[in-house]
Amino acid sequence: MIQARRSEILSLAQQNGEVSASELSKLLGVSEVTVRSDLKALAEAGQIRRTRGGARLPLEIQREFPLEETSRRHAAAKRRIGRAAAALVRDGETVFLDVGSTTTEVARALPPTLRGVTIITNGLNIALELERLPNVRVIVTGGTLRPLQHSLVSPYALEVLGRIHADRLFLGCNGVSATAGVTNANHEEAEIKRIMVHQAREIVVVADHSKLGQISQAQVAPVSAVDTLITDRHGSEPPADLLKCIADFQLV
Repeated sequence: MIQARRSEILSLAQQNGEVSASELSKLLGVSEVTVRSDLKALAEAGQIRRTRGGARLPLEIQREFPLEETSRRHAAAKRRIGRAAAALVRDGETVFLDVGSTTTEVARALPPTLRGVTIITNGLNIALELERLPNVRVIVTGGTLRPLQHSLVSPYALEVLGRIHADRLFLGCNGVSATAGVTNANHEEAEIKRIMVHQAREIVVVADHSKLGQISQAQVAPVSAVDTLITDRHGSEPPADLLKCIADFQLV
């Protein structure tokens, strides 16, 4: 029974990238003391890394999942985040829209009443979502296709983005923490994100609660570069150290 439970914990960590002791306790029907004992054993075996209140996969074995799969995780939260982010866009603005499941929800939430807005994206699926907006100009960066995320990366995407200045960037990520800042699982996409950060006046990170306090492989930006972070309300408060670092922290 113990081994089966630990296998289930590991499976959940592989599916989600991270797990919390409180959620595992409810899912598995055991006490948090038992869960913490299991997490300790798995950490000692090198299969997970402990975090405050739970655990995550070690960076070296974290893997990317297809966009269609990540879109199903925390879907309601991502829709709320998308609506809150879309409400920030004003007529006449130039906007970078990064790839990802949460930024896709930003695209879906943009109202058809917008006028004179230019949106630059390296996400093919996001460009298709924006086709419905009659008075929004959509620029697709070009580049090499990564089918897993429907994203376009170097070399051409970098050249295009380097010539554009945006009022605002909506930035997705695999992790955002006070110590490591904004991080991503894929190095090629992180390179695109970095130039978007450099070329945008305002940086808005859109990330559901599972990304908070997490650290992924590729550095995107220090937390000091983030102007606004939009995330969802969950059972526990966001990490206190992260709250202190970001002036505009929106819970939806």
